Formats: sequence, C-alpha cells, structure tokens
Amino acid sequence: MKKIGIKILVICVLGIFGLGHAQKKEVQVVLLAGQSNMVGNGNYEELDEDVRARIDKIKDRVLYSNHGKAAKPLSYNTIKPSEKYPYTKSFGPELFIGLTLAEAYPDQQFLLIKKAQGGTALYGAWNPEWSAEKAQQIEKGFKQKLDLNKMHITAIHKNLKALEASDQTYKIIGMAWMQGENDAVLDVSADTYAITLKKLIAKYRKEFDVKNMPFVIGQINSRYGVKNGAARVRAAMETVASEDDYVGIIKTSTDTSWSDYPKNPDNVHYNAEGQKRLGTAFAKEIISLQN
Repeated sequence: MKKIGIKILVICVLGIFGLGHAQKKEVQVVLLAGQSNMVGNGNYEELDEDVRARIDKIKDRVLYSNHGKAAKPLSYNTIKPSEKYPYTKSFGPELFIGLTLAEAYPDQQFLLIKKAQGGTALYGAWNPEWSAEKAQQIEKGFKQKLDLNKMHITAIHKNLKALEASDQTYKIIGMAWMQGENDAVLDVSADTYAITLKKLIAKYRKEFDVKNMPFVIGQINSRYGVKNGAARVRAAMETVASEDDYVGIIKTSTDTSWSDYPKNPDNVHYNAEGQKRLGTAFAKEIISLQN
C-alpha cells in the first residue's frame, strides 16, 4: 500500500468530517458494486432544485469513494458528453443511498465505497473465484483482464485504513449490488448465478469480518441474452434473497413501460428518476436489514 495514497485519504477524512477538532463518531460504511446501472446514467441537472439542495445539505456527512479514488463529499460524477448521454453531470444509486441514509440518521457520518464497470458479468470479471478462463469465456476486450472483486476489496481496505490511521472507528452496515444483465448472455453464467452470488456475498463478509453483513440485490429486468437467460438470473436473485435473512432484494417489473424504475430511451439504463428511486430503495432495504 502506498503511504501517499493513505495520507491523502486521511486528510480527506479529517478535513471533511472535521475529526481533528470534534468528537469522533463511528463512520457507517456502505459498499456498492455492479455494472452499468451501478455506474449510473442519471442526469444530475434533471433533479429538482429542492432535491439538489437536500444533497448539498448532507454532502459533508457522506463521503464517496469511486474506483479507488480518494473519498470526497457526496456529489455527481463528471463525464464526457456523448450522443447518447449529452450531459456532463451523472449519478448512480450512491447519490440517493447517501441522501436517504443521511436524512434517516441526521447524527451519523457515512462513507460509500463503489466499484462498478459497465458490461461485466458475475461469472467473469466479478467472480469471487476469478480465473482467466472464465473471464475470456464471457467478457470482451480489456474486461477479460479485470478482477473487479479483488479491485473493489483493495479499494475498500484503502479507505478503511485511512479511517484507522485517523483513529476513526467504523462499521460496515451493508452492500448494494446492481448487476446481472451480462450473465444472461450465456447458459452457464445464467444457470450458476445463484451459486456464484452466494460465494461473492460470503467472500465480502469473511474479508471484512462482518458475519451477517446486509446485502441488497437490485433485480435486473433486461431483455437480451440467451433464451430465458435474464429470467433465470432474476429467479436466481430471488432464490438467494429468500435463503438468507440478511439478503434483501429490490424487485423490478419486466413491463417495458418501466413505470416502477423509469429508464432512458435505450430501455436498459435507468434515467434520473429511475436512479433516484433505485438509490432510495437500496437505502431503505439496508436500513431494514440492520440488526
């Protein structure tokens, strides 16, 4: 671990939370992982002014680390505009996970640690038992070399060590998982999704010594892949949730009106309202799974 990276994170923690002068409070940590709908394609500018004001009000109590970068106050992600997404300020579920938790617990401080990569599979890049063979079987291009589970765990440890270095206590209160669409493209990945997801959950719990860490699944409702591939992944998600008291699920409709969680015109990625509802649902489910 590079000392300079930890030092930067420590400065962020001390400066933003004001821990150098105030009584330290236990930081509530939430882990986030998945593919494109966890990355997020919500247009920040489409949020009402009152909502953005609420986010500004709590942002200093909610730190957000994305892709292993230094934690910073919760806000939008800056992206390059494209024909598909012609804006520069985007957000994923983290924005409303942080807002909902902060408003539910006004005296608490939070740290969200996210790793997400579009177009990746649990069978491949996210596999807790990663292998080049499986990655090459399902992933494309540079994603064949990504061990995202390992990368996320490394980023989490980096952030937690920064807290420890500042004598700050913390508690991991849950994880949000929005992924699965790409596992519908092969029979083998769809049929083994439940088994692999259970292994992933177990690995995070063991790695961070949180035996019953709450884990919330965002159910996919994609339409592409092998025959009944998406349906099998959806069913696997429900099975995993039903077999573990500390696993919750955000169920979604396959009705293409997307009235529960609205989508962009591509019918794949959630729009600003969809991401708002998704993040809020994740936070509420994490709260409901607390001991």
